Amino acid sequence: MCCGRQGGSLSPRDLTHRSRNRRSPDDSESVIEDLRGRLAETEARLERARAREAELSRRLEEMRRFVSVMEILESYLKRRFHEQQERVACLFSSLAARMKGLKR
Repeated sequence: MCCGRQGGSLSPRDLTHRSRNRRSPDDSESVIEDLRGRLAETEARLERARAREAELSRRLEEMRRFVSVMEILESYLKRRFHEQQERVACLFSSLAARMKGLKR
């Protein structure tokens, strides 16, 4: 075996370079059409992704508003609960005082 390349082994770079040189105008046209088609598909996917992002952003904002309303409602209900607790405690304490007064 001699030093150097064997007849059948070419690097990927050699194959690419040779195939570029051998392309006919029809091949170049088909490559261009293929690239245009792939570009159109990529643009369509990008448009769908942007629409999806806009929809998700809208839903997120809707959820944030919902959470805000729930927090306001929670605060209101806690305040009402504490008011009711105080009222019940006052009723029980006055009832207990009356009961003590009746026992005497």
